[in-house]
Amino acid sequence: MLLKIVQAGDPVLRQVARPLSAKEIGGREIRELIEAMKETMRDAPGLGLAAPQVGHSLQLAVIEDRPEYTKDASADVLAERERKPVPFHVIINPKLTLLNEPSVEFFEGCLSVSGFMAVVPRARRVHVECLDEHGKKKVIEAGGWYARILQHEIDHLNGTLYLDRMHTRTLSTLENYNRYWKDKKTDEIRSLFVR
Repeated sequence: MLLKIVQAGDPVLRQVARPLSAKEIGGREIRELIEAMKETMRDAPGLGLAAPQVGHSLQLAVIEDRPEYTKDASADVLAERERKPVPFHVIINPKLTLLNEPSVEFFEGCLSVSGFMAVVPRARRVHVECLDEHGKKKVIEAGGWYARILQHEIDHLNGTLYLDRMHTRTLSTLENYNRYWKDKKTDEIRSLFVR
């Protein structure tokens, strides 16, 4: 079942989502929500989807970076962005630790800010402690693009959008991002936009 993705301005996107209890995690309602979020994320398509984005103020997100999303990208672009496929998984009640300063800059989009992209500084490496969809403790050490996805989705669980972190001069329509910036190197983008 596809869910409606709420857009910027909806109050649920600005709330700190509540943690899930062990009983809730094991329940049918959350299992069904996870499955619907997975379908919705893939249909969009997106790399992640947080429960607040579908109107549920819960500490829950789904993540997946499928190989087909980068099939047309050059090896140089993938290497610079440190982007590799990430299998589908669920994070619940995550605790994020940045392992370095936010210093890696690149364009980000968001399913809840439809049609726009902007350059967002993020930490290159992160440590995340969370629960999986079975309520089991999980530790994720991530770098590169995967670290960016985790930071973006965990921001959603804390009422933060990439708009709060972006370099405002870089805001672009998706059409213009694809037209002018998609295949540019980070230094080239920075020299034109970031002061």
